[in-house]
Amino acid sequence: MSKLRRVVLDVLKPHDPEILDFAQETSELEGVKGTNTTLVENEKDVENIKITVQGDGFSFEKVKETVENLGGSIHGIDQAICGERLVEEVSTPQD
Repeated sequence: MSKLRRVVLDVLKPHDPEILDFAQETSELEGVKGTNTTLVENEKDVENIKITVQGDGFSFEKVKETVENLGGSIHGIDQAICGERLVEEVSTPQD
């Protein structure tokens, strides 16, 4: 199986814990080199955040477990990159 290099998640979470906790907890997982956590929308009872996890081969299941243990739920996977290197999306004339 090829290595997971980056995953971008759409996550719904309660106001507590803070997004900093999501960033710190996911960044400490084996194979993760860095995490970016961004507040997308702040609602009355919940927050919608985007979590980008990048590394040299990490477990999606461990990321999912960490998000869920912090009270979040993954609403979707917005991007996944696997393989020996990061491949960025490129624009084409059809875009």
